[in-house]
Amino acid sequence: MVAPLYRLHCFLKRAQMLLLCLGIAYLMAGSILLLQRSSIRVAQPNLVGLPPLLSLAAPPTALRAAGLGVRARSRWATIQSVSGGGAKSGRHWPASRSLGVQHLHRRWFHSLLPESPEQRVSLHRSSRHKGTYIGCFLHNASDRALGGTMLYDLRKMTSSLCQDTCSESGYQFAGLEYGAECHCGNRISSPRASEEDCSLVCRGERGSPCGGVGRLSIYKVEEQLPGHRKFRNVHYRGCFKLPKTTIGTFPVYSLQPNLTTQSCIETCTDKELPLAVFKKPHCFCTWTSSLFSLNQQSDNQQCVGNTGLNHSSTSTPTAPTEHDYYQVYHTPVLDSRCKERMFLPQRSSSLVALSSFPGAGNTWVRHLIELVTGYYTGSFYFDGTLYNRGFKGEKDYWKSGRSICVKTHESGQKEIEMFDSAILLIRNPYRSLMAEFNRKCAGHLGHATDAQWKSKEWPEFVSSYAPWWASHALSWLKFGRRLLVVHYEELQRALLPQLRLITAFLNVTMTEERLLCAQSNQDGHFKRSGAQRPSFDPFTSDMRQMIDSFIGTVDQALQSRNFSGLPQEYLPR
Repeated sequence: MVAPLYRLHCFLKRAQMLLLCLGIAYLMAGSILLLQRSSIRVAQPNLVGLPPLLSLAAPPTALRAAGLGVRARSRWATIQSVSGGGAKSGRHWPASRSLGVQHLHRRWFHSLLPESPEQRVSLHRSSRHKGTYIGCFLHNASDRALGGTMLYDLRKMTSSLCQDTCSESGYQFAGLEYGAECHCGNRISSPRASEEDCSLVCRGERGSPCGGVGRLSIYKVEEQLPGHRKFRNVHYRGCFKLPKTTIGTFPVYSLQPNLTTQSCIETCTDKELPLAVFKKPHCFCTWTSSLFSLNQQSDNQQCVGNTGLNHSSTSTPTAPTEHDYYQVYHTPVLDSRCKERMFLPQRSSSLVALSSFPGAGNTWVRHLIELVTGYYTGSFYFDGTLYNRGFKGEKDYWKSGRSICVKTHESGQKEIEMFDSAILLIRNPYRSLMAEFNRKCAGHLGHATDAQWKSKEWPEFVSSYAPWWASHALSWLKFGRRLLVVHYEELQRALLPQLRLITAFLNVTMTEERLLCAQSNQDGHFKRSGAQRPSFDPFTSDMRQMIDSFIGTVDQALQSRNFSGLPQEYLPR
């Protein structure tokens, strides 16, 4: 009896050791596969020649799917270095090896993202794009190839998407970097680099060169005839009285007998300058400055007759007088000062919420706050789509104290009391419900189809979300410690005064240049176009009756707390 038990005991000990060895072998094999998949190469032959790189978020300590707009609390608490010339926080690598580490760092980060794992592209493979491929160029802090606007899409960037974006913004060149970043411009301002340096593929397609580390793959977009170019983010700044001595210092001047608004904006866009200043037939281009602040504006009647809309006008060119009135427009060119964003140089002990009901324009307001303050905004959640489009604060832990404010849709007492103060963003519930339903059906910038509006999901959505719209505002009014109430519609009507209120509430010193930058680039790439609407009114009479009662309740609650009531257009519809 003893002998069989002894043999069983020995067998179990051997089996235990065997399982342990198999487990170790399995882990080793998985590690090797992960390294291969990440394409990490310790030896890089051209690392020494690479220029300094823009900083990038560190790889997450725990991976999770970058879901399509999933509203779930982020578990990512990463350490990120600060970009853009400001003070830095977080981990610093030794200077002697920072270049190589950043190179591997960037490659590792892109390999962790889902879809289209990073691969090397053959330089001789045919590329699918509309424009003409120019070549590979340097692009770093000292040599920036293209100085126009930027677009991020770390999952679905393609050469066609980048070219279309730059073309719509009035630019002639489109450049792709890191396989995911799009840069626009009207002139190439850096020397060529080796084609081997631009060997990363685009995240959204294979077969097209999409730049490299500190390198741009530049395309010449399709030519458009003068006067037929379409521009995004062109805004009228106002009428200004300017002395001749000041006008003479502007870097670009053009005399155009048949000057029009379009032709002057095209001239300044081609020169990559953010302001077009003109009085027919004189067109000047310059940078944003305090000369064009709100308190310097003149009555628009002073500029009547200076619209430049008459293409066939034969007015005789005259030289500017000692003081004259000029119309000023923002061109699509993004002022370089608007591009610099960073985390707070010192961690804040006070948490500020940017709270709203879903669909109330939280993403757009975050874009404006980042433009006007220069600091990243954080999020109570992790939205991979927003992170991929440039909201770098999405992946930072919301309690880190490194963001200027934190997005949240929470409305529970416990979640509200975790914040020391809050900006409460309120939007017309009819518009909010439609915007959130669009997002659920077609993403942040898409639109639901008529079939989806007519489906049973829509009435179920309204019956569930409409009470939430009211309870969200009521809860923050009841439990919020220090509140600034911002109405989405007021922000649209009076952008600059509202931004001044927001920055004052955030205790941030705002420069006039930053404010002008925010105004000229207010739409960005994060605001859904309002052009596509359902072909019928999706709200039934029962829905309207329920929503209108909620509007009245919230309006009374606001006034009882000495806030201004809801805008008049909420009721009646």
